[in-house]
Amino acid sequence: MTEFLIRKLIKNSENVQDVQVRTRYGVVASTVGIICNVLLFAGKFLAGVVMHSIAVTADAFNNLSDAASSIISFVGMKMASKPADKNHPFGHGRIEYIAAFIVAFLVIEVGFTFFKSSIQKIIHPEAIAFELVPFIILGVSVLVKIWLGMFNKKLGGKINSKVLEATAADCIGDVAVTAATMAAILVGLFFKINIDGIAGLLVSLVVMWAGINIAKDTLEPLIGEAIDPELCEQIITMVEGYDGILGTHDLIVHNYGPNKSMASVHAEVPRDVDIETSHEIIDRIEREVSKKLGIFLVIHMDPVETRDQELLKAKKQVHQVLAGIDEQITFHDFRMVNGENQINLIFDVVMPYSYSGDRQNELLSTIINKVKEVDSRYECVITVDKSFVGTN
Repeated sequence: MTEFLIRKLIKNSENVQDVQVRTRYGVVASTVGIICNVLLFAGKFLAGVVMHSIAVTADAFNNLSDAASSIISFVGMKMASKPADKNHPFGHGRIEYIAAFIVAFLVIEVGFTFFKSSIQKIIHPEAIAFELVPFIILGVSVLVKIWLGMFNKKLGGKINSKVLEATAADCIGDVAVTAATMAAILVGLFFKINIDGIAGLLVSLVVMWAGINIAKDTLEPLIGEAIDPELCEQIITMVEGYDGILGTHDLIVHNYGPNKSMASVHAEVPRDVDIETSHEIIDRIEREVSKKLGIFLVIHMDPVETRDQELLKAKKQVHQVLAGIDEQITFHDFRMVNGENQINLIFDVVMPYSYSGDRQNELLSTIINKVKEVDSRYECVITVDKSFVGTN
């Protein structure tokens, strides 16, 4: 069914890097979500009224909030697809994250409303009237939500959309909520125990937790999350795969919306190669990597020494010292300045975020002392750096 809808409703569906195609995915997902959730709301609301169940009614309004969420997602993705302009040179892609954040607040608000209603139900319980047809409606809604969750997950995965992926997770939460509600009804029917208020309370907590998770997932790219390790590996592998590039460091990726990113990286080139030759290579890499990965890439060129044996020896010694202290630590931008009685080794050290200020200072002293043990003339001039790459 999902593949059928994609083929029929989304032209050039495989070209997911295209902004218009991506928007069509969002429109289709939102439209299907609105239709399904409105129908589920009507069916569950009727069932809740007939059965006098706060849990079922809460579940119904959760579906109505899901429909509202789909509308907001629809508007958000349409606005996010607007092209760049002079005031927003990187486009409007982050509007999609803002839309998802609004959705999260709607979900939390619905959950909190029925949290209060469920407390009242626990204090003042009412008998639940079992009706077969409304109960069947709940069972059908579970099947619809399972499919809708899989539908949103597949479309969200295709276009890398946090909104659709969050919607998919919300759908799976709804399945658990409705199943719990059905269980409460059956408990009341067969064991004559009224747990409707408790079930409604659990429903409201699950709904609020889903909203909190959606908010968390959408806040990360807005705040500025670390680079995905897989994307980092792709960029580094491609850049270092060109002749004339000796290594890379300081990769930074700025996210301006799904599939809209800008990256910068330092590329090391031999210092004895003509600067125009290296610059031509850098220009080609920027164009080709940007085209293949859909990322606007800017490369800073770092000339490095490749022939000075004394410098290379010192660099190797520093590498061995750092590896002996902590294999997580790396260094770059290594230079050596010879003096009559002193040799300055100038380099940047990349330290893990787990290192506190005191531990970091302690580590710097350890590095300086251990390097000096290798050669008493060595004096380290160290700049502390941090990695912008996330962890798996």
